[in-house]
Amino acid sequence: MILDTLDNAARYESLNSRFAQTFAWLRAFDGTQELGRHDIDGGHCFALVQTYETKPIEKAKFESHRKYIDVQFIHSGRETILWAPLASMKEETMAYSEEKEAALWKLTPDFTPLHVSDGHFAILWPQDAHAPCVEWDKPEQVVKVVVKVAVE
Repeated sequence: MILDTLDNAARYESLNSRFAQTFAWLRAFDGTQELGRHDIDGGHCFALVQTYETKPIEKAKFESHRKYIDVQFIHSGRETILWAPLASMKEETMAYSEEKEAALWKLTPDFTPLHVSDGHFAILWPQDAHAPCVEWDKPEQVVKVVVKVAVE
């Protein structure tokens, strides 16, 4: 898992062959793009533009993915993403679904909170269980882009 700002994104571009185009797309994002999916490199790399209100921690569930790395970028607002190693997940609430490309897990008390706000991103690999969209200290409207990058 990596947490940093878009200003430092070039440092991570060598970690995956599609990270350079991922971060170029995020640098060009100005918040006027339509909600939903935007292809960057077809099914290998695409952005999901979304807006929502953050939720209380009691409603959080961990998720994990197998085929894609998440690059979660906060355009505006702030939230907490809970992070824990996938190996520490104990109680699955939804078995892995090919269609959703995700498994869900019950909230565990042993996690690290990542506070993310305007201009910050988190890179989450398949071994990184994460519970996004959680309130930082109060409910807040967030505009976020999640770029799905195929695992190489």
